[in-house]
Amino acid sequence: MENTYTNITLAAPTTTTISGGPCILSAIIINKSASGGVITIYDGNSSTGTVIGTITTPTADPTAPLNSPNRVEYEVCCKKGLTIVTSTAAQDITVSHRPTA
Repeated sequence: MENTYTNITLAAPTTTTISGGPCILSAIIINKSASGGVITIYDGNSSTGTVIGTITTPTADPTAPLNSPNRVEYEVCCKKGLTIVTSTAAQDITVSHRPTA
């Protein structure tokens, strides 16, 4: 089986089920962050699953640009599925994942 990664881009505060079954979360790429934006990652088909991690972008800092891409590596197995919740502020992120074999 080919290890093809799938990407999905989220650009608004929302709850999105990325995968309804087991998968590998490779990375979260923050294409355009928003001051105080929160990204919560769940192992499950909803936001009631096990929390894998939470990424919070810092509040505005005039000396640090918020618009530069950042890649957060995970390479973790999600046993039940993968759900991403973006809240607080609109931000542009890409989720890279693939199904498990």
